Amino acid sequence: MKKITFIFLLLISITWQSSAKEGMWIPMLLEKLNASEMHAMGLKITTEEIYSLNQSSLKDAIVHFGGGCTAELVSGQGLLLTNHHCGYRNIQKHSSVEHDYLTDGFWAKTMNDELKNPGLQAKILTYMSDVSDQVLDGVNAEMSETERQAIIQKNIQGIKKENDNSKFHKVDVKAFYYGNQYIMMKYDVFFDVRLVGAPPSNIGKFGGDTDNWMWPRHTGDFSVFRIYANSDNQPTDISADNVPYQPKKHLSISLKGVQEGDFTFIFGYPGRTQKYVLAKEVEFITETQNPFKIDLRRQKLDIMSKAMDNDPKIRIQYSAKYAGVANGWKKWIGENKGIKRMNSVFNKNEMEKEFVKWAMKNSKANSNIVQQANSLYESRIPYEMAYTYFVEAAYYHDLTRYASAYRDLVEQSENEEISDSAFTKRLEDYKSGVAGFYKDYNVQVDKDIFIASIKAYYAFPYDNVEKPAFFSEIATKNNNSVEKFADGIYKKSVFASEEKLTKFLNKANRKSIKKLKKDPMYKYAFGVFTYFANDIRPKVVAMKNKSDSLQRLYMAALLEYKSNDIMYPDANSTLRVSYGRVEGYFPRDGVEYTYFTTLDGIMAKENPNIYDYVVEPQLKKLYNNKDYGEYADMDGSMHVCFIASNHTTGGNSGSPALDADGNLIGINFDRNWEGTMSDLNYDPDQCRNIMLDIRYCLFIIDKYAGANHLIEEMTFVH
Repeated sequence: MKKITFIFLLLISITWQSSAKEGMWIPMLLEKLNASEMHAMGLKITTEEIYSLNQSSLKDAIVHFGGGCTAELVSGQGLLLTNHHCGYRNIQKHSSVEHDYLTDGFWAKTMNDELKNPGLQAKILTYMSDVSDQVLDGVNAEMSETERQAIIQKNIQGIKKENDNSKFHKVDVKAFYYGNQYIMMKYDVFFDVRLVGAPPSNIGKFGGDTDNWMWPRHTGDFSVFRIYANSDNQPTDISADNVPYQPKKHLSISLKGVQEGDFTFIFGYPGRTQKYVLAKEVEFITETQNPFKIDLRRQKLDIMSKAMDNDPKIRIQYSAKYAGVANGWKKWIGENKGIKRMNSVFNKNEMEKEFVKWAMKNSKANSNIVQQANSLYESRIPYEMAYTYFVEAAYYHDLTRYASAYRDLVEQSENEEISDSAFTKRLEDYKSGVAGFYKDYNVQVDKDIFIASIKAYYAFPYDNVEKPAFFSEIATKNNNSVEKFADGIYKKSVFASEEKLTKFLNKANRKSIKKLKKDPMYKYAFGVFTYFANDIRPKVVAMKNKSDSLQRLYMAALLEYKSNDIMYPDANSTLRVSYGRVEGYFPRDGVEYTYFTTLDGIMAKENPNIYDYVVEPQLKKLYNNKDYGEYADMDGSMHVCFIASNHTTGGNSGSPALDADGNLIGINFDRNWEGTMSDLNYDPDQCRNIMLDIRYCLFIIDKYAGANHLIEEMTFVH
């Protein structure tokens, strides 16, 4: 068995040749792999000050927020900064027509006014260690992938048990380099995370989905939360007895601003990149999978947009849903354009040809591995698309997913091992959840999205894949009319109305709950989810396991083939550091973008007739009076956002942007549209991450919101 330690000894002994701007680096390896490069680019602190196990370091101020974003601690009382769009769903949950925090913003005057958020978690990394030898103990090259994974999972469970994995102190083991390396992470997990403040959406989401993924940007994309702990400063569940968490480290904030060419680095939790997949997969993603998703999501956005424009209540109900749908839709459009512009598929194919030539001369390498992987991927495509159709057309539909969740209740009603009292308690849980679901639900919007989704699903083009049962029902019982199929479901289903469902559940008992099995929406949801679970997912998983096995072997060979490069592992939602410089770019011939934007640009974009471009009167007053306080730039202007060449992806939202001294200078929130292909192929000339200037964030908190008590908590470097 080839030890991963050999790979790293090889990597750290060579001369750096890869792009200084590309990469998402493992913090514990910065000293070995990146320190000299980072210091040459301008870093002034040591890598030990960024990541240390023996003393407090910047890593102790970085938070994995809500499972999909990053946040940073900025006070000794657990105060967090993250993106507005990361806190958006929780802001939306607290909003109503009477208290519209999305439109008006929210600012807690005291800690007693801070709002609890059940279900929101904040994780802080406490320890990281390479456990490759332990995880791969007992694995050999002769065993099947199933046998290999069984041993690996058993070893991982053993590691977790040895390290006291628990609810509040989680132990996680993640694969790197497609299973050629394994690293253990330990986290403190906090469940009491409260909303402290959020600007109105006309600041926090200025430009809306029109400006999303775009530069220049003028969005005040931030929100403020606070972590609470028990009296021993340990993570715990939500409780009135909890007190603000006292972190080992919180970030100091610089008011100096940035200049072009300044060194900067991002510290956060990037979600997923696919730099090392083969050309065949990039081709499938951009030419088959993305076009389907883009088209269907465009239809969903049009439906929601029309309804939201005509009804303020629907705007609140669907604002977070719309943003979630639009985010992927626009990203995939940009990704496709970037891959095409860079000729990525052709270039990958050419690289793979050279790899095969090298492998044929190397007795230890499998020269057929690319051909084997491509052949397998060709057979995977119909099932990968079946998976995609299910997710986009069935799973991402509110009522389908909600009705499907009642399967557990129906099964419990039929399970004789479950007592009547236990079933009654479970029934009460379902009753209590009804209002929460229908708070953000409109039956006509949902039905229109259902019709669009089913039409797209019904056109599934792969004949060699078995279709879900509702295809036959549409054809034989509804004369191929999706509208007629939908009318029957929404007219008769109790799930289509909060009133109907509440009435049904209030009268329900263990015997009558079985009637749900005949409900048309439940039958559809049960059928399509069962079809996916039985007919699609097992085949996709089996094929992917084989593909992953080949990808792992290919990755190991690729590390050897590219032994003159230091190759960072793909992102996998673990803590990473990326670094680059503050710099503009040329998106196309004759066009140059500077590295920053100002409040002048917000006023230039103002349009009182378009919700996303409304400027708040108080902000306009501050602008007219040039009342920026100490947050203005040296030239007197109010900077809003800036860009740099840090390599980021989804999950980096909310990550701190740090200067050469490790001080907070901004909050990462987006990428430029020309650089959205960076998950697959990074272009140092075009890829830029977009950050909120921390001075604009503080200006909004202090001068706009008057929440000076929050400013007083923070530590500043002048």
